[in-house]
Amino acid sequence: MLLISPLWISAQDFFQQLSACAEDIIDKNIVYDPTYFTINYPNGDIPENKGVCTDVVIRSYRKMGIDLQKEVHDDMKNNFSLYPKKWGLHKPDTNIDHRRVPNLMTYFKRHNAELPITTNGKDYLPGDIVCWSLGGGLTHIGIVIDQMSHDRQRHLIVHNIGNGQIAEDILFDYIIIGHYRYKNRV
Repeated sequence: MLLISPLWISAQDFFQQLSACAEDIIDKNIVYDPTYFTINYPNGDIPENKGVCTDVVIRSYRKMGIDLQKEVHDDMKNNFSLYPKKWGLHKPDTNIDHRRVPNLMTYFKRHNAELPITTNGKDYLPGDIVCWSLGGGLTHIGIVIDQMSHDRQRHLIVHNIGNGQIAEDILFDYIIIGHYRYKNRV
């Protein structure tokens, strides 16, 4: 469901709406499933009862009318050499590229959405995207929402690390490796 067209709203309103979209998809019953799925293109999605951390971001943006599957694919198609080569691919793959944290990080950085990484919770605003290193080469991603931690020092994050699409106070639980505020080029 598209809440509001990103073409006609201010940046501040866009990120508030994105935060609301992330809150709207909270569902602890989403099964964490990193399986490779063959999906439609554009606007493809894996089964709605499954997902990983990147699917939180993809589904939230899709509710805003932005198809990160298509956006990332188009950018990778034209700039493949600039993207990570961790998976042995020789060309873009519309089924999986947008579902990989390092690819989303590269895409957001390439589209001037990168923000400073700080230790101040107030620097991470609703609608921001945060990426973490979990160690051992594992990465994670989530969306900052307009709900505060119990101590009111930072916003909660909607993410999926194995317990469904949930909101938690995890901003500083892992090493932050990326901070982005992305509103597509419309």
